[in-house]
Amino acid sequence: MRILTTVVMMALLGATTVHAQDEPMTVGVNRMTLATATKIAQAAIADCTQRGIQVGVTVVDRDGIVQAALRDTIAAQITLSISKGKAFTAVNFNAPTSQLEKRANTPLGHLPGLVMVPGGLPVQVGGALMGGVGVSGSPSSTTDEQCAQAGIDAVMEDLEMAL
Repeated sequence: MRILTTVVMMALLGATTVHAQDEPMTVGVNRMTLATATKIAQAAIADCTQRGIQVGVTVVDRDGIVQAALRDTIAAQITLSISKGKAFTAVNFNAPTSQLEKRANTPLGHLPGLVMVPGGLPVQVGGALMGGVGVSGSPSSTTDEQCAQAGIDAVMEDLEMAL
Protein backbone atom coordinates (compact mmCIF):
# COMPACT_ATOMS: atom_id res chain seq x y z
CA MET A 1 0.00 0.00 0.00
CA ARG A 2 2.88 2.37 0.83
CA ILE A 3 4.47 1.74 -2.54
CA LEU A 4 1.21 2.52 -4.35
CA THR A 5 0.76 5.72 -2.32
CA THR A 6 4.35 6.76 -3.06
CA VAL A 7 3.94 6.08 -6.79
CA VAL A 8 0.69 8.06 -6.91
CA MET A 9 2.26 10.98 -4.98
CA MET A 10 5.29 11.03 -7.27
CA ALA A 11 3.08 10.97 -10.33
CA LEU A 12 1.02 13.86 -9.01
CA LEU A 13 4.07 15.87 -8.03
CA GLY A 14 5.72 15.13 -11.36
CA ALA A 15 2.64 16.31 -13.25
CA THR A 16 2.48 19.46 -11.15
CA THR A 17 6.16 20.16 -11.69
CA VAL A 18 5.90 19.69 -15.45
CA HIS A 19 2.85 21.95 -15.61
CA ALA A 20 4.53 24.64 -13.51
CA GLN A 21 7.60 24.51 -15.74
CA ASP A 22 5.43 25.22 -18.79
CA GLU A 23 4.22 28.49 -17.33
CA PRO A 24 6.51 31.52 -17.29
CA MET A 25 7.71 32.59 -13.86
CA THR A 26 7.74 36.29 -14.74
CA VAL A 27 5.68 38.64 -16.86
CA GLY A 28 6.91 41.47 -19.03
CA VAL A 29 5.26 44.83 -18.48
CA ASN A 30 5.52 47.71 -20.90
CA ARG A 31 5.82 51.12 -19.26
CA MET A 32 5.82 54.67 -20.50
CA THR A 33 9.10 56.51 -20.19
CA LEU A 34 9.44 59.76 -18.28
CA ALA A 35 9.84 61.55 -21.63
CA THR A 36 6.51 60.13 -22.83
CA ALA A 37 4.69 61.05 -19.63
CA THR A 38 6.14 64.56 -19.79
CA LYS A 39 5.09 64.96 -23.43
CA ILE A 40 1.52 63.96 -22.51
CA ALA A 41 1.44 66.54 -19.71
CA GLN A 42 2.93 69.28 -21.89
CA ALA A 43 0.51 68.60 -24.76
CA ALA A 44 -2.48 68.62 -22.39
CA ILE A 45 -1.40 71.96 -20.95
CA ALA A 46 -0.78 73.36 -24.44
CA ASP A 47 -4.28 72.36 -25.53
CA CYS A 48 -5.88 74.04 -22.51
CA THR A 49 -3.65 77.11 -22.93
CA GLN A 50 -4.92 77.49 -26.52
CA ARG A 51 -8.42 77.53 -25.03
CA GLY A 52 -7.35 80.27 -22.61
CA ILE A 53 -7.40 77.98 -19.58
CA GLN A 54 -4.69 77.44 -16.95
CA VAL A 55 -4.64 73.85 -15.63
CA GLY A 56 -2.69 71.28 -13.69
CA VAL A 57 -1.90 67.92 -15.29
CA THR A 58 -0.73 64.67 -13.73
CA VAL A 59 0.39 61.57 -15.60
CA VAL A 60 0.61 58.31 -13.66
CA ASP A 61 2.04 54.93 -14.61
CA ARG A 62 -0.04 51.76 -14.78
CA ASP A 63 0.25 51.40 -10.99
CA GLY A 64 -1.13 54.89 -10.35
CA ILE A 65 2.26 56.32 -9.34
CA VAL A 66 2.98 59.85 -10.54
CA GLN A 67 5.44 60.07 -13.43
CA ALA A 68 4.92 63.70 -14.41
CA ALA A 69 3.01 66.61 -12.90
CA LEU A 70 2.86 70.11 -14.38
CA ARG A 71 0.94 73.19 -13.32
CA ASP A 72 0.51 76.08 -15.72
CA THR A 73 1.81 79.46 -14.59
CA ILE A 74 -1.26 80.80 -12.82
CA ALA A 75 -3.29 77.62 -12.35
CA ALA A 76 -4.52 77.15 -8.81
CA GLN A 77 -2.40 74.94 -6.56
CA ILE A 78 -5.30 72.56 -5.98
CA THR A 79 -5.36 71.62 -9.67
CA LEU A 80 -2.43 69.26 -9.09
CA SER A 81 -4.07 67.23 -6.33
CA ILE A 82 -7.33 67.02 -8.29
CA SER A 83 -5.56 66.05 -11.53
CA LYS A 84 -3.61 63.39 -9.61
CA GLY A 85 -6.88 61.96 -8.26
CA LYS A 86 -8.41 61.90 -11.73
CA ALA A 87 -5.37 60.14 -13.25
CA PHE A 88 -5.21 57.65 -10.35
CA THR A 89 -8.92 56.88 -10.69
CA ALA A 90 -8.75 56.47 -14.48
CA VAL A 91 -5.87 54.01 -14.27
CA ASN A 92 -7.34 52.00 -11.39
CA PHE A 93 -10.71 51.59 -13.12
CA ASN A 94 -9.13 51.51 -16.60
CA ALA A 95 -11.89 53.86 -17.70
CA PRO A 96 -12.46 57.56 -18.33
CA THR A 97 -13.51 59.24 -15.11
CA SER A 98 -16.50 60.70 -16.99
CA GLN A 99 -17.90 57.14 -17.06
CA LEU A 100 -17.60 56.91 -13.27
CA GLU A 101 -19.56 60.04 -12.33
CA LYS A 102 -22.62 58.04 -11.25
CA ARG A 103 -20.46 56.29 -8.63
CA ALA A 104 -19.19 59.53 -7.11
CA ASN A 105 -21.94 59.64 -4.46
CA THR A 106 -21.61 55.99 -3.49
CA PRO A 107 -19.33 54.58 -0.78
CA LEU A 108 -16.83 53.73 -3.55
CA GLY A 109 -16.73 57.36 -4.62
CA HIS A 110 -15.66 58.41 -1.13
CA LEU A 111 -12.52 56.29 -0.99
CA PRO A 112 -9.38 58.41 -0.48
CA GLY A 113 -7.61 59.39 -3.69
CA LEU A 114 -10.48 58.74 -6.09
CA VAL A 115 -11.93 61.61 -8.14
CA MET A 116 -14.90 60.54 -10.23
CA VAL A 117 -15.55 63.57 -12.40
CA PRO A 118 -14.53 64.07 -16.04
CA GLY A 119 -10.92 64.93 -16.75
CA GLY A 120 -9.14 61.61 -16.20
CA LEU A 121 -8.35 59.14 -18.97
CA PRO A 122 -6.50 55.84 -19.09
CA VAL A 123 -3.61 55.60 -21.55
CA GLN A 124 -4.20 52.37 -23.47
CA VAL A 125 -2.09 51.05 -26.31
CA GLY A 126 -3.04 47.93 -28.20
CA GLY A 127 -5.40 46.93 -25.40
CA ALA A 128 -2.68 47.30 -22.75
CA LEU A 129 -3.00 49.79 -19.92
CA MET A 130 0.08 52.02 -19.87
CA GLY A 131 -0.99 54.70 -17.40
CA GLY A 132 -3.42 57.54 -16.89
CA VAL A 133 -3.66 61.29 -17.28
CA GLY A 134 -5.71 63.74 -15.26
CA VAL A 135 -6.41 67.41 -15.96
CA SER A 136 -7.97 69.93 -13.60
CA GLY A 137 -8.62 73.64 -13.69
CA SER A 138 -11.00 74.42 -16.50
CA PRO A 139 -14.49 75.73 -15.77
CA SER A 140 -15.87 72.51 -17.28
CA SER A 141 -14.67 69.03 -16.46
CA THR A 142 -15.57 68.12 -20.04
CA THR A 143 -12.88 70.54 -21.22
CA ASP A 144 -10.44 68.95 -18.76
CA GLU A 145 -11.12 65.60 -20.45
CA GLN A 146 -10.63 67.11 -23.93
CA CYS A 147 -7.24 68.48 -22.87
CA ALA A 148 -6.30 65.08 -21.39
CA GLN A 149 -7.21 63.46 -24.71
CA ALA A 150 -5.03 65.98 -26.56
CA GLY A 151 -2.14 64.93 -24.34
CA ILE A 152 -2.67 61.27 -25.15
CA ASP A 153 -3.13 62.00 -28.84
CA ALA A 154 0.28 63.71 -28.89
CA VAL A 155 2.05 60.41 -28.13
CA MET A 156 -0.34 57.70 -29.29
CA GLU A 157 1.18 57.07 -32.70
CA ASP A 158 4.66 56.75 -31.21
CA LEU A 159 3.40 54.47 -28.44
CA GLU A 160 1.62 52.23 -30.94
CA MET A 161 4.77 51.98 -33.05
CA ALA A 162 6.83 51.13 -29.95
CA LEU A 163 4.74 48.03 -29.16
